[in-house]
Amino acid sequence: MKNKFYKYLQLLQDNFTNEFEKIDAKAKFNEDIWIRPEGGGGKTRIIENGGVIEKGGVNISSVHGPLPESMQEYFKVENVDFYACGLSLVIHPNNPMAPTVHANWRYFEMYDKNGKIIDQWFGGGLDLTPYYFFKEDAEHFHKTCKDVCDQFNTEYYNKFKQECDSYFFNKHRNEARGVGGLFFDYLKEDKNNTLEDHYKFIISVSKSFLTAYVPILKKRMNLIYTDEQKNWQEMRRGRYVEFNLVHDKGTIFGLRTNGRIESILMSLPPKVQWKYNFKPKKGSAEEKLLKILKSPRNWI
Repeated sequence: MKNKFYKYLQLLQDNFTNEFEKIDAKAKFNEDIWIRPEGGGGKTRIIENGGVIEKGGVNISSVHGPLPESMQEYFKVENVDFYACGLSLVIHPNNPMAPTVHANWRYFEMYDKNGKIIDQWFGGGLDLTPYYFFKEDAEHFHKTCKDVCDQFNTEYYNKFKQECDSYFFNKHRNEARGVGGLFFDYLKEDKNNTLEDHYKFIISVSKSFLTAYVPILKKRMNLIYTDEQKNWQEMRRGRYVEFNLVHDKGTIFGLRTNGRIESILMSLPPKVQWKYNFKPKKGSAEEKLLKILKSPRNWI
């Protein structure tokens, strides 16, 4: 499974970077191949200072070796090895009217010291973080998510949407990071699904990503905006940074397994502001966004 999935991720990385280079029409992705001393490595691709994309990354990795003690405590196991592969994507557009998007899909195995697999699962998802709220964008993104989920199980969308709403939430701010999407983890073989079933689901979700996001980006990327709106985008990006550094499991896993720091933190936006106790004007578009982020809601 791991070889099949990582081969697919390599093709997916090429597909995504090619598509975003076409949209940007100015900047190209720079590729950085790295090796993890304990085992494995990855391929990081970063685009910066483009015509449309201020910063973006589409990274893949395939790492293995002894599971660090801190992660053994987390998984409640002892003396095991692991393998993990995945693709992680973040796009931060220049235009504050265009939302940031994040997606990742991953596969994990654990082994005893005889090399026998003792656990294995898939995880991942995709989510949207607007700086100015357009209802039709949230509806389109979520409808795409629901359409692909319904092909496999009509309960998936509501379940994974709720998990996304719960996960991508800045508890210390009491507000969501964005308008959600899908989030799922520990998709293991059970009485209802084989591992191959979960693999097919992951493939379909990942293939739907461009359908979910690209029409929104193209619709918003050339809208007129002011300096004040750009400042607001950079302040909201600060909330994005806070989530990734305080709550994100992927960041924590990467740091605890001696991952490559530049690749782990590639999701952070290039320009961010923190203003003390800033409050938007009453009745403004900025205040409207904050009210929406205070509590998850149904978009379709």
